[in-house]
Amino acid sequence: MRISRGTERGTERWSRRGVLAALGAVSAATVAGCAGKGRTEGTEGTEGTEAEAAATAKVTVVPADGADDADFGSPVSVSVTGGALAAVEVTAAGGSVLKGTYNAARTRWTSAARPASGTGYTVRTETADGATHTARFTTKKPGATFVGYFTPEDGSTSGVGMPVSFTFTKAVTDRAAVQKAITVTADPDVEIVGHWFSDTRLDFRPETYWAAGTKITSSLRLRDVEGADGVFGTQDKDVTFHIGREQISVVDLKARSMTVRRDGRQIATYDVSGGDAEHPTWAGKMVISERFRETRMDSTTVGLGDEYDIDDVPHAQRLTTSGTFIHGNYWASPSLFGTSNTSHGCVGLRDAQGADDSSTPGARFYASSIVGDVVEVRRSGEETVDPANGLNGWNMDWADWQAGSAV
Repeated sequence: MRISRGTERGTERWSRRGVLAALGAVSAATVAGCAGKGRTEGTEGTEGTEAEAAATAKVTVVPADGADDADFGSPVSVSVTGGALAAVEVTAAGGSVLKGTYNAARTRWTSAARPASGTGYTVRTETADGATHTARFTTKKPGATFVGYFTPEDGSTSGVGMPVSFTFTKAVTDRAAVQKAITVTADPDVEIVGHWFSDTRLDFRPETYWAAGTKITSSLRLRDVEGADGVFGTQDKDVTFHIGREQISVVDLKARSMTVRRDGRQIATYDVSGGDAEHPTWAGKMVISERFRETRMDSTTVGLGDEYDIDDVPHAQRLTTSGTFIHGNYWASPSLFGTSNTSHGCVGLRDAQGADDSSTPGARFYASSIVGDVVEVRRSGEETVDPANGLNGWNMDWADWQAGSAV
């Protein structure tokens, strides 16, 4: 039989003569064969029984041969008494190989990773004298699971302010284990740090906005990671998105104007109207997280009673979870824009009902924007927005952001 060594050179093949030379002169009396519950490879029933009966080396596999509800929380181990291990191969039902290493005496082999849940495995071994042993087991499925919903979507293009944000379906108590199972990398390279806003939300970002053109990859290796007692992750995937051009818009609500800069160059200036004295607009750096050509805005959904209910707000772009948008406005007098702050906290631009007039400021700004663009509000008379209110972690300094990491 020929199987892989199962060392860090996982695909290497070997010959029996080479293994014997590496092990030295091993006494045939010491490793005369392989005993135990396993079968000689390629046999069914009684074939190979005489060789096994005469063997003195005994191979033990953990999880045990025949187990159909094996634990997946510990590595696979193979040990031998009365002999030495020449080769070990642990293969999952789908064909993937679980790699591992030997101890110095080659009497024990331990897998480098744990087996996957709900998966059948075949363990094939050979001792130094050429006796073979086969064992099979199946790991149990986890009783409770969680997943992480991620923003942005795979294959998307975002603005320079877009963090990588995960919302988990179950509360995470072992934050370090979950965070270690998610790797976020960028090309060109930049330091990226995770920050826990709550037991269900983890965001990643660099110290400053991403550079235009950056490629960002999130590698989720959450399968069988125990996020809370008895609750295991299920995802094993990579998600990649790209950063487009840099667009940062600064809203000055004292001047009631917005200046839009793209890649460092001013491309537009718009008259705006922000929140009034009773409903000031949040200050700070806010990231566009959703975009709607038209949407309904109902004051009852944001705790403002029945003050308004408009079912066709044009060119609306979300800035906070709590309901702050920058959007078109067709119901206010055009003279208000640039002169008065009259809204319930949103930033408004002159627009036309139906969202069909591409010449209006609301339509033009919407057309120039993408998810992940930054809108920074200044001199609004309100406090800085909570960093957890939307994708707005940029309002936290780098030291505080790093302090929220679990690793």
